[in-house]
Amino acid sequence: MTFSSPGYTYEWADAENNCLRRNDPDGGFAYIPACEDNGDYAWFLSSGAEAAPYVASPEPEAEPETTSEKVDRLLEDYGLSREEMRAALDAKDGE
Repeated sequence: MTFSSPGYTYEWADAENNCLRRNDPDGGFAYIPACEDNGDYAWFLSSGAEAAPYVASPEPEAEPETTSEKVDRLLEDYGLSREEMRAALDAKDGE
């Protein structure tokens, strides 16, 4: 396969460098397995192009705590359970 289109950029698509992502100037892309039998990969090797290193996607942000989870965490910080807190509040109301 012959490629004459200039402007491709490459980046490794995985940490093991088993797959390239080829980006074209129009915003398109293709994944190219890094095996010698693959014509696209052979062309990449012969082109002298270099691939940018793999960059892992950031970890997704944790879901925000619910109010109930916040209360449980705060009570746990003080060594209390919900039941102990309720008992303490009920005792105070009974005074």
